[in-house]
This record gives sequence, structure tokens and C-alpha cells, in this order.
Amino acid sequence: MASRITNLLSYGQQRSPRYTSYPTAPHFHEGVNGTVYGDWLDTLDRGKPVSLYLHVPYCKSLCWYCGCNTRATTQDGPIEAYLKVLLKELALVADRLPGRMTVSHLALGGGTPAILSPEQMDRLMAAIYERFDFVEDAELAIEIDPRHFTKDDAFALARNGFTRASTGVQSFDPAVQRAINRVQPYELVEASFNRLREAGVMKINADLLYGLPLQTADSARASAEAAAALDPDRLAVFGYAHVPHMKSHQRLIRDEDLPGAKARLKQADAMERALIDCGYALIGIDHYARPDDPMARALETGTLRRNFQGYTTDKADTLIALGASAIGRAPQGYVQNRSDVRAWMQDVEAGRLPIAKGVAVSREDAMRAAIIEQVMTYLRVDPEAIAALYDRPAPQADLDDLVRSGVVAVESGVITVNPAYRPLARLVAAAFDGYLATGAARHSVSV
Repeated sequence: MASRITNLLSYGQQRSPRYTSYPTAPHFHEGVNGTVYGDWLDTLDRGKPVSLYLHVPYCKSLCWYCGCNTRATTQDGPIEAYLKVLLKELALVADRLPGRMTVSHLALGGGTPAILSPEQMDRLMAAIYERFDFVEDAELAIEIDPRHFTKDDAFALARNGFTRASTGVQSFDPAVQRAINRVQPYELVEASFNRLREAGVMKINADLLYGLPLQTADSARASAEAAAALDPDRLAVFGYAHVPHMKSHQRLIRDEDLPGAKARLKQADAMERALIDCGYALIGIDHYARPDDPMARALETGTLRRNFQGYTTDKADTLIALGASAIGRAPQGYVQNRSDVRAWMQDVEAGRLPIAKGVAVSREDAMRAAIIEQVMTYLRVDPEAIAALYDRPAPQADLDDLVRSGVVAVESGVITVNPAYRPLARLVAAAFDGYLATGAARHSVSV
């Protein structure tokens, strides 16, 4: 049997989706439009909570590694204009619902949604509270950029009910920070944590990256240890996806500064060891949480889920997504708003749901989605058992090569990913993807 390093280097260079949905976004199509989505909204069950996601595609400056749908602005005008249309979309969607819905989870992403001023945040949240109720233990989360986060911003989040903030750390190595155009000393990040806690937003996440330009295993480990010293509840560790053919600003990162496959693997391993040594529990393939965190408990009880925000404790079957490029989900399928801000605005101003594309989910899709989610979340799945729940024949997956290599084990029909090969769970999930062979999308490497 080949060594772990050899297997990870071999399989890890294969490209696969991240499986935050199934079918995945490249298979969305224009046949699912605003009219279809409106019908889906009309038929939602008022007795079941929903989730809300609001996308704000603006930052004060553009980080060169970024793969998100965002743009840089130092002007207030574009943000105010965007907010006004976002409020109109909120009303447009709420009017299509069968009644006043209850929210179990709200997330603001971007971009940097904390780019909204305290007054703008007050207006946005007042509009949401006017249209929706919230369950007692609802989680309200937002992404922040510590370089542009003030005490007033923190208190605006607290008075509007936010319970969690996700902080972009990426790396504490000054050379790496300069290479990705995101310079933020440790003291600056620490100050943002302190402001959040002082205001009463006590649950804080930190995001880290490996595979960045000029990054080494030593600096990756040091960054993970420094981030852990800030005592976040959760951390996410992602591999940088270099896709300059999709994100032209990534061309500002020099190819010769990027670590190779073996170096990336060493960085990921170093960060994993550091965070485990600091007391964090592994969650799925790329998240970490304190053992007493709700996410760690959800993993233990089998209630952990995966969606477009990654791993989540939210159990809602409906995700209402607002803002340019935002992706939502209803029991019938997925939808994505127009990515171009101007086109999104035009639709909303005309009173149309700004859906660009989507996909209806068949019973076969739902079964495969459940199998894939189990693989990605628990690294273990019984396809026959899940198929029985959907009254479908279990899909066949060619895992022979992965079994021979020791990446997975199959016993009595139960497929288990070897924990040493956790990052390769995407490849195992891909074996159950009925669309992958027909798609032309260019996915990122698996490790």
C-alpha cells in the first residue's frame, strides 16, 4: 500500500466540487427563473423555520486571493444604493411568502457585509425584524474584516441581535500578507475580537488559508497557533484555490511564489496538528470547534448539516437568499440571483424576483445529496440505508481504487473515509455525483 503522503499527493491533485450543494452550481440553468421560484415560495410550510442569507458584494479593498463575488469601493454611494435595492428585494420576497415566517438562522456574507455603517445596519435589521420572526435561540452571524471594524460597528451588531462574527485572518505572516494584499498585524485582529466581546457578540470564528504565496509549513503552523490564542469558538482552514482564469485579480499573485502540492499538504497538516494541540475538535474536512461548541455537539449527535456557508447546526430546509449572486434553497430546488449588480438591481426595481438560474431537485437528486452530505460531514455513509428512505435503488460508486489505497473502507455496505485521508472526502462524494461526468466546470484541487 502506498504511503499516506504519496496517496494524498496523487489523489489530492484531482479536481472535485466542494459539495456545498447537490446538484452543484455549475448544473444550475435558466429554466429555473423568478416565476418558478415565486411558485416555490408560495408553497412553503409556514410551520417550518427558514434561514436567511444576505450577500453584500463590497469590500474597502480587494484581497488578491479572494474567490468571492465582490468588488472594492471606498465610496459610500454604491453601498447605500445597494442597500436600498436589497431592502426592496427583501420586501419583494416577503410578499411572496405564504405568511410571516420564522427564522432559525441569519447570515450576512460578502464581500464584507460589515462594510455597512451602523446606521445602515440598523435600517437593514429593522426591515428584517419587521417582516420575519426569529426562534428564541436563532443564530445571527456576519463576516467582518478586522482592518475596517470599529467599536461603533461592534455595538451596532450587538444591538441588532447578532450572536456570531466570522473574522478573516488567513495568515499572520507579514510576507504572506503583503503577497495577498491583506496586511493586518496580530494586534489589529486581536482588537477586533476584543471589540466584539466588549459589545456582547461572544461567538467568534476565524478563517485561515494554506497554499498562499510565500507561505511555509512553519508560518502556517504559527498562524494557526496565533489564531487559536485569540480563543475563537470555531476555525475554518481552507486551501487557497488559484483560479486566475476566473478571478483576474489573482494574476497579481506570482505563480513562482505559490507552494507546490507537497508543500501545501505539509501546511495543511501543520495547521491541523496545531489546532488539535490547542484543544479544537475536527469538524468535517476543514472546520474546527471547541469541544463544547454546538457544532461539535451536532457532529456527535448526527445533526450537523452542510450548505453554502459550509458546516452548520441550522436544520432549516429553506434558505432564502438575497443580494446579487446569492444562492438559496427551497425544498423543490436551488436558485441563484443575478451576479451582475446592475442586472440584479434592474430586476428588483421592476418588481421581479432577480433569479438568474437554478435547478429543481428530483427524488434521485435528493437521495444522492443525502449520501454526499453524509460523506462530507461524517466521513461515513450507508448508501443502502439512505436509498431506502427515498425508496430508490442505491447508486453504484466505483471506489475500488480508493479502497485498495486505504483511503476508504467498505464493510457490510458502509463506506468509511480513513481519517488520515479526511481531505479526500470530496473524491468519495464525487463517486456518487450523477452529474459530474457531464459537466464542463473546472473545479479546484481536492487538497
